[in-house]
Parts: sequence; structure tokens; C-alpha cells
Amino acid sequence: MTKYASVLDGRVFESANSVHVTSEMIANFCAAIGETNPLYTDPEAAKAGPHRGIVAPPSLVAIFGDGENIFQHFPELDTRRLLAGIDVEFVAPIRAGDSITTISQIKEIYEKTGRSGAMVFVVINSILRKQDGEIAARVDHRFTNPL
Repeated sequence: MTKYASVLDGRVFESANSVHVTSEMIANFCAAIGETNPLYTDPEAAKAGPHRGIVAPPSLVAIFGDGENIFQHFPELDTRRLLAGIDVEFVAPIRAGDSITTISQIKEIYEKTGRSGAMVFVVINSILRKQDGEIAARVDHRFTNPL
């Protein structure tokens, strides 16, 4: 796929500002998605759980996006697009007080033809890193762009 060879240059983009996770953020996120698991919503129940306190539900990783909108660095890809899927490897729980930095790079680009015609898929690999360097999650965002 020579058309996109220059995009697969290995550049890595780190978010300029980390996201500070708060108890309120976790509570609001749980309320917004209807999460009722006491490990994420009830401090007393969470103390008896495996993490010894409230942690964010794993789906919170979706709010961290693709690291400062990586597409702005690649004009040939900065067109309308649709999120086509997310693969996540959860490594460590995210807690209130954590500051999360996103480190991203384009992992893969491929074309497919479907019922609506030809499309290009862009896979962005991101690592969500805590303030102490610990990895919280590895995320692959798959976007599709019409050709």
C-alpha cells in the first residue's frame, strides 16, 4: 500500500497534557453508562474487593481517544472518519488520583471493499501510562475512511 507508506513512519505522539482522574470523574462516568457494579460505585464494597478501593470501570479507557488527535499530523488521513472498533488490553486498574498520558502511533493501514465501496482502515495503537510509568492499558482504535 504505497499510497500510505509515508504515514507508517514510526512517529510516536505523546499527549501534551495528562488527564487527571478524579473520584467525581469515575462516579459521573459510571452514572452516564449505567454502571452499578459496587467495585466501581460503592467505596465500602470496593474496599473488600480485589483492588482494595474504588477503581474506574475498564470502559473508562475509551475516553482517552487517540492521543492529541493523531490524524492532524497526517493531512492525507485527516478526512471524515468513523470509529470501526476498539481492542483493549487492560493491564492495571485506573484509580482516582492517577494522571494518564496517552502515547500513540499508527500501527497499520489497510484497504477493504465492502457493500458501500472501497474504504481505508487506520489502526492507531495507544498506550495509557500512569504518572509512575505503569501501563494502565494498551488500546487499538480502528477507524475507517471512505476512499
